[in-house]
Formats: sequence, structure tokens, C-alpha cells
Amino acid sequence: MSPAKKHGTRYRPRRSVLYMPSSNERALEKAKSLPCDALILDLEDAVAPDAKEVARDAACAAVQSGEYGRKELIIRVNALGTDWHYPDMMAACKAGPAGILVPKVNSAKEVHDLVREMERYKTPKHTKLWAMIETPRSVLDVGRIAAASDRLAVLVMGTNDLVKELDAQHLPGRVPIVPALALAVLSAKASGLFIIDGVYNDVRDPEGFAAECAQGRSMGFDGKTLIHPDQVGPCNEAFSPSDEQVADARGLIDAFEAASAEGKGVATYKGKLVEHLHVTMAEKVLATREAIDLLG
Repeated sequence: MSPAKKHGTRYRPRRSVLYMPSSNERALEKAKSLPCDALILDLEDAVAPDAKEVARDAACAAVQSGEYGRKELIIRVNALGTDWHYPDMMAACKAGPAGILVPKVNSAKEVHDLVREMERYKTPKHTKLWAMIETPRSVLDVGRIAAASDRLAVLVMGTNDLVKELDAQHLPGRVPIVPALALAVLSAKASGLFIIDGVYNDVRDPEGFAAECAQGRSMGFDGKTLIHPDQVGPCNEAFSPSDEQVADARGLIDAFEAASAEGKGVATYKGKLVEHLHVTMAEKVLATREAIDLLG
């Protein structure tokens, strides 16, 4: 798969994905100016039961407003089995956001059911399904979930719920859930999906947040979900190629092309062996930078 493309479309960054309660009018207005790559307009955890209907209407209005620039707008509906799920899905499908995020997707069958819902409600083709992986059952079935439908585009880790379900603890380095995170990344990449890391809860701990961003990027996550606007800038920086990485990517590609012109199958750059797989990785660095620059 081309590093510049996933799901047949141009690669787009999903470095910073900010949860935003759709019942909060001031927050929705502020979100228009935030430099996050995507907004999750939340109808679930961040919205009280008596505010669900108002939040639903506000989220759909935001999607259709055209006032959020190049940001991807995602509506998180309530989970299957709740009283709000079907009204949420019907409204979200009609609004046509970039994606519909569904919590606690536990099986491939549930993915199939959700896709059928989207088809029943005549959802625009550009609206993709996003699925949250946040239970032991979903982790154990994540490979089949990821491969269940071409309409599924993104997996999102629900790390708070996963820790709760495991009766585990929130520890530095996330030791109790590292195996689950790694399995989810493997499954997403095997099916050509994006995968977004879970949230960091302490907004007063920038050092801890930076460390968790670095961990997520090193594991292969494409970005991170966020709970506060102050996390957006550091997250964008953590998941963006640095100027040095971009320069090295260009230098590596040039070295390999020069060697290929001489009939050689490998090259060296800064004393290191360069093969075609390294060129592919370098091309993804450049594609990512190009896509970030297009976002402005």
C-alpha cells in the first residue's frame, strides 16, 4: 500500500483527535479554531442522559455547518444496546460526518450489523465507520474486527475502559495493557486501517503526556485521542516528522536512487545500509509531512 494512501484516498494525518462534548455550545465554538486534525463530537460519555437529544442535534448541525475548516469531524454515538444508539445512528448517518465512532465494538458480527445500519440509513459513501476497542473481548477478537468490512477505516483504543474491565491500574508506561495495545496495532496494520491511541487523563502532567505520546508513536499508532485543547500542540509535534527526519528521508531516497542508477540493489546513507523497505519508510515520512502541510 502506498505510504501516501489508505483506503484508496490520499493519506491524511490523524495525529490529534480531540473529544468534544456536543452538549457544550461554547466548547463547539472554540473547537473551530483549534489546530487538531480531527474532532470527535461526543454523544456518549461526556453527555448526561437528559442532554443526549440536544447534543445529537448540535453534533449534526456542526457537521453540516462547514465552519470547521479542514478538520475531520467524527460523531461518537452511544453503544449498541443502549436506548440512544439507533436515534444517534439515524441522525449521524443523515448528517454525513467523516466518520461515525461506535463504542465497545466487540466482534466482527457487530461491525457487520453497524455497516448494515449505515446502508439502511443511506449514509454517504465518504462517511466511514470507526470502532472503539475497549474491552477484553474486543481485544481478543480485534483481528477479525479489523478485517470485517471495507467501510471500517479506524480503530480507536478506549484505554480507560480497558483498564477498568481488566481490574488493572494506570501505571507509567501502561505496562498492564501494552500487550493489548500491541495486538490492536498489529491487527489494524494488517488490515490497512488507521489506529488511534487512548487518552491521557492528567492534563496537569505534560511530561507524562509527552512520554505516552512517544510510546504510542513508537508502537505504531497514527495519533492519539485527547481530552483537553492544551494537549493538541504537543500531540501534533509528537506524531509529526521532525525537520531532521524529513531531511534524512530525502537524503536516503536520493542515495538509493543513485545506487539504483548504477545497477545496485542496495545503498548506504550516513554509513547505514539502505534497502527498498527503508525507502518505503522514508516515502511515508515525506507523505506525512506533505499531508500535514496541506492541512495548514
